[in-house]
Order: sequence, then structure tokens, then C-alpha cells
Amino acid sequence: MLRVNTLLAVFTVLLVSPLIAQQPSVFDDDPMQHLPIGTEFSEYVIRSPTGLENVVERVEPMNWWVDMVAPRVEILVYARNVADYDRALVSYPGVAVEYVRRLANPNYLFVGLHIAPGTLPGSFPIQLGTRDLAQVTSGETRTDKTQKTIEYRLDAHPRTTWTDRQPLSSRDLIYLIMPDRFANGDPTNDKIYAATDTLVNRDKFLFRHGGDLQGVIDHLDYLEDLGVTALWLNPVLENDQPYASYHGYAVSDHYRIDPRLGTNAQYKELVNLAHARGIKVVMDVIFNHCGDQHYQIRDIPSADWIHQWPTYTKSNFRAATIFDPYASEIDKRQMLDGWFDNHMPDLNQENEHLANYLINNSIWWTLYSGQDAFRVDTYTYPDTKFMANWNRRLREEIPHVGIFGETWVNQIGVQAWFVGGDKLSQAIDTKLPAVTDFQTYFAIHEAIAEEPSWTGGVTRLYYTLSQDYLYPDPSKNVIFLDNHDISRLYTTFAGDLTKMKSAMALLLTLRGTPSIYYGTEALLEGSGGAFGEGGRVDFPGGFPGDDTDLFSDTNRNGAQREYFNYVRALANYRKNSEALTVGELTQFVPRDGVYVYFRRAGSETVMIILNGNSSARTLADLSDYVKITGGFTKGKELGNSEAAVQLTDIRLAPKQARVFILEH
Repeated sequence: MLRVNTLLAVFTVLLVSPLIAQQPSVFDDDPMQHLPIGTEFSEYVIRSPTGLENVVERVEPMNWWVDMVAPRVEILVYARNVADYDRALVSYPGVAVEYVRRLANPNYLFVGLHIAPGTLPGSFPIQLGTRDLAQVTSGETRTDKTQKTIEYRLDAHPRTTWTDRQPLSSRDLIYLIMPDRFANGDPTNDKIYAATDTLVNRDKFLFRHGGDLQGVIDHLDYLEDLGVTALWLNPVLENDQPYASYHGYAVSDHYRIDPRLGTNAQYKELVNLAHARGIKVVMDVIFNHCGDQHYQIRDIPSADWIHQWPTYTKSNFRAATIFDPYASEIDKRQMLDGWFDNHMPDLNQENEHLANYLINNSIWWTLYSGQDAFRVDTYTYPDTKFMANWNRRLREEIPHVGIFGETWVNQIGVQAWFVGGDKLSQAIDTKLPAVTDFQTYFAIHEAIAEEPSWTGGVTRLYYTLSQDYLYPDPSKNVIFLDNHDISRLYTTFAGDLTKMKSAMALLLTLRGTPSIYYGTEALLEGSGGAFGEGGRVDFPGGFPGDDTDLFSDTNRNGAQREYFNYVRALANYRKNSEALTVGELTQFVPRDGVYVYFRRAGSETVMIILNGNSSARTLADLSDYVKITGGFTKGKELGNSEAAVQLTDIRLAPKQARVFILEH
């Protein structure tokens, strides 16, 4: 009988298998496929705080710390009909309940705690109930009608471990990684079957590829060898969206690392292992929006938690409207309150409870993991006063924390406004230390791609730097050649290695904190970043089954090896160079399309020469630079076997930059 059943089972499988094989795939033939077949784009709907029936209970932040600079913390409690309770009781020395607040949604309650200086670490219950909650007042105990108890914990503050912490600064070299595309160190987490999206397809640019935190950990030695001193990861928090969330910018859980990347504990491990190599870690955060699968969107706390319009309204992306003295109110509102995408609701940071939630979340991650800095995505779009307060609170609690905001704008004055700019004409102190310096990015690319003119080509770079007086400290600006949103450098310069080297020479010798996009040093190709085909490519060798491994020198071709070694030589020299990291910059107006500047500190002088022309030049006359070059007779050329070159008749190929450490 057993044999008969077995044969029937085999027959059934053979019969059904063709039917299974003929089921339509969720994939089509388009490498830029946006949605799985059968999935629809999110629709814009007006959301009301009515309260869902089935909820997963949450308490956020899950814990806090004693001896904070600000002695207060607001705890969000999410549970079915938790707003039925209007009282909270804590019986723990040093901890007092200051308020209990409800919003329109009955599933939310906000409890404000005051934690007095000197309070000891420990755990205690927070008892929620009605106005008849048991209390001890003047020795009299009223009837206890407590209906819900929350266990809460206060930890010892980690500031005793900060004694040798150095803030992110121009001494660093940042390496930007999109974790999903860098390396797959743990294939077992590629598919999380409890997730909304379980699809992994490396042939599709907009689907997940399987990279993770373990993959980054596995290649820390590679980064250290390259000369990297800071690691910026595109957002690693959970993005449980049905499509197009591999990039991390549609957060669905602010207190959880995306399980397809790893765990909270693994993120903390990454920070510790990076620190052991002298590498800082930068967390990428988004305050402008989140994913529409976030529990706070599916079960919205109040109607004003997000910006809601009668119909879907996109941002106009015009940052200047924020401070334009002639701006219309509708233009300004659309800039700040318009949405990025249907599945990315625009958060209203003017809601005080949302503001508290976002600030506490950033403090929590920093104290929990020990990370060093934040890059703030879409910095210009959230409420300006909120962002100023966020900057103040983070730097108040963690003085060494680094912060830089993404300011993808098109004018120097617009970009500078967000770091304070001219305080005499600015109504608000933004308290932002630094920006992603798109103006220098534009200028470097123009200097190398276009012919010199009175204001264009290499002259634009001169004029851009000449306006650094607009920034409180331009050395803190993060400068870059490419990133996850724009075309890769190798594609932009059509594989021209001279232009690639010149761009990198400028990046690693100009003022500011340089950032390299993962794989630029390996000549990875791709256009358009998020908006074209292939900018966010996989790092060859980071994934099981890859045909080649560019983490290893033995697998690089001639051009890849040459460029990698050039980048590594400059990066590692810069790491120990006072002149190139914190030294004085002196630039000269370009002569005949040749741009010269110097970086100096102590006895170290570095001379950088860029030929902005598409034809060769010889720098024969150094008389204009004699106040700096006087006494020096030769220079050791970085990135070129460090050969000694006489400071006479310096030859420059078309669009070539050369870097010399001047010597007597």
C-alpha cells in the first residue's frame, strides 16, 4: 500500500509540475522593471485616525539612558485602545510622570517622563490606567484600577567611552555604500518570508539583490587598505514595502534594521568592528518622508501626522522658496509639504509628538550603536525649525556627533543658506554644520568636461571656491564626484582614465570632507543613479557566483589596477597629511586654462595643477607662485611612483591634474 501511495504521489507531481511551470512570472524582460507583475502602484488616499482593530503592540523608544543633558523623554505606546488610559504611574527613584497625552487615534498614548540627574540605571514598570489609578498621596492609597503594565529600562550613559572620540571632519575620507549592492555576506537573509516583498533578482535594477551588513563587515579590511576612515551606509532601517525599497529611503520601522540586511545587534557589531580599524560609521536618515507601510501611516496617530492634500500633490523641489522674500505661500507650501512619491507620505514635523519621536529615535540609535555621524537625506524639505532643533538636540546630547545634510540645489547661495550662511540676513540659525556640496561637484565636473572660458570650465571651480565666505566652515562640507543618485564617474567621463585621475586628485586635495561612492575606485559603470540604468550596480566579487572579484588585485584589469592604486596612494597619503586635511588653501586665477592651488600646513606644502584644456600645456613660468614655491626646487608626485620632478617646465596632458609634495 505504501508503494502504491508513493507512485500516486510521484504521478501527481509529474502531472501538476507543468501547470506550476506555466504560471506567469512576476518578472518581465525589462531590466528597469519597477513593479512585480500583478502589483499596483500605491494610490494616494486621505488617511483618518480611526484606529485599526489588529495591532502589534510597541513601546518606543524601547529603553532610555540616565544622566542625559535633557532630562525628559517622551514614550510612544501603541496598543489597541491604549488611549482609554489617561494616567500613568511610575514608582522608581528619580523618575516622574510629567504628562499622558492622547491623539485622535485610540491606539496611541504618549507618556512624558522626567529622569532626574543621578537616577540609577535599572528597570521598572509603567502602570497605565484610568483616573482611579492607584496612587500614594499623603499616605492614602486609592483603589487600584491599573489595566496595563509596561516594563521599561534605563541604561547607564555611554559617555565614559567617548574620551577619545574624534568627530567626523575634513581629516576623514568617507566611503558611501548601498548595502544591498555591495556584498552578500549572508545569503540566508536574502528572502524574509514575513516581509511584504520576498523577491530577489540581480538582473533587475529596482529589485533587491541580497547585499547586507555581513557583506560590509567581510570587506572592512579592503576599506581600511584603500584609506577609508568613515563609512556612510545608505539607510539600513526596515523598508517593508511591496516594491522599489531596496535603497532604504522608504522606512517602515524606525527602530529595526531591515532583516534582509541584518539585525540591530549586527549593526552594532559593524560599528564596533569599524571602530577597531579607525573607521567611523555614518547613518543615513530621512525626516521628510517614510514608507506607506509604516505602522504610523497604516494606522495614523492623527490627521496632521502627515501633510494631506485633497489630491496627490508632489513637491515642486524649489528650495529657494523657503527664504525667497518674494515667494508665494503656495510655492513655499508645495516645496515643504508636497510629497516625493505616492508610497512615501510627507511627514509633518510641526506635530510635536512626531518631532519628539524622530529626535528620540536618532539619539537612541547613536547611544545604542555607538555610531559617529548622520547624513540627513532630502534635508531642504522638512520643516526648517524642526531641523534646527534636531541639530541642536543631537549635538547637545552627543557633542562629537557629525551631521551633514543633503542639499541638492543649483546655486551657491541657496546651498549656503542651509548651514547658516550670512547670519545678518537670515531669520533662523539652522545649526547645521555641513552639507553635501553639490556646488563643488558641479564645478569639478565642469572643470574637467568643458573648455575654459571667462566664467566656465575650470574657472567655475575657482569662482565656486571663492564664495566659501558664505559658509561658517567650508571645510566641513562633504565633497564628492558621484553618488547613488547620479551617474557614475567612469560613465560620465566615458572611461577616460586621465579625467578620472584628475577628478580624484581634486577630490582628495580640495577643502572639505571627501566622499567616494562604492566601486568608483574599481571603475564601476552606470548612468543615472536612481533615475537611469545601472548606477546602483553590484560590486563584482561581493556576491556568490560572480565571474570576477574586484576586491582582489589579481582580478583587476590593467586600467582597474592603475586607477585603484592611484586612489589608494592619494587616500593613504592624505590620511596622514596635515596640509591636505586641515591645511590652508591658496588658489590662483586660472592662467591660459591652467588652474593652480596649494595646501599648506607647517613645513608641508602640496601643489596641485589642473590643465583645464583639451590640449596639452606646459607650466613654464612659476613666478606668480614664487611666494609659496620659493625655496622649493622639486616635487614628489603623488600617484606616479612618487617620482621627484623639477619645478620647471611642468608638462600637462589634456585635462590632466598633477599633485606634488614640494621639496627643497
